[in-house]
Amino acid sequence: MQIPTLETERLRIRPLVLEDLEACHRLYVDIDWADTRLSEEANREQRRRWLEWTVRNDEQLALLYQPPYGDRAVVLKDGGGFVGLVGLVPLLAPFGQLPCFGRVEGARFSPEVGLFWAISPHFQRKGYATEAARALVQYAFETLKLGRIVAGTERGNSASMAVMRHLGMRLEENPFPEPPWFQVTGLLEASELFS
Repeated sequence: MQIPTLETERLRIRPLVLEDLEACHRLYVDIDWADTRLSEEANREQRRRWLEWTVRNDEQLALLYQPPYGDRAVVLKDGGGFVGLVGLVPLLAPFGQLPCFGRVEGARFSPEVGLFWAISPHFQRKGYATEAARALVQYAFETLKLGRIVAGTERGNSASMAVMRHLGMRLEENPFPEPPWFQVTGLLEASELFS
């Protein structure tokens, strides 16, 4: 099942297309996700290969009747300007370490459906991340019938934690030092929204 283009008051959340290359490349550079060891052109080439894979991934997952994992473009309804990315992604982490799942140090990894967003600095602090993520969450719960969505971030990323809170997520912090990238998780249960 492919996710259709979703619309909010100000945004369209649509499948990525190959013509999004320069906008995606610029986003990764602007939010410091580009590989600083590589040249500008090598980074653009990495982004091109990722974008080609992303477009094919969207089509192939639908043909295989698999979950519609992947990034989607967030664009302005008025003018179509590229705002950023949002998507559903597979997350594999030791969720059992979180207090709400038992607080077991060294818990085995388990899969969850993750929510992802990245907004261009020019469009940050305007509510676009929350607006786009909320549309995707609504689709995931109402159409895909997901029971839970999670999102992860670092302890210092107050902007991402604010988006999680605006979405109604409960924030849980990993009380253990390992793994170092597993720091803060936002959890949103369908039952909390539709009860």
